[in-house]
Amino acid sequence: MKLDDDIHNYYEKLLLDHLVELRLDQDYDAEYLADLCCIVLNQLPPKYIRYEVDMAFYLPQTERFEMVMKVREAVAKAKAFLDTQRDKN
Repeated sequence: MKLDDDIHNYYEKLLLDHLVELRLDQDYDAEYLADLCCIVLNQLPPKYIRYEVDMAFYLPQTERFEMVMKVREAVAKAKAFLDTQRDKN
């Protein structure tokens, strides 16, 4: 078993979905996005899963909504931090 193939953090999917929703993947380079993802994921608790379908079936809607809101807040906070750092340079 290889952990990187079998297990992943569900917040990663939520984060990537939100980045696409905001079109940040089109507006920023890979370096900025990598930094942003690291900062965001370090703000969030891990939620490890094996299969996405398990989350769709077993995760209550209220908990999923709460997770999405945490991602949105963490992205806004991380983006503000990175943009402030960029402006200083």
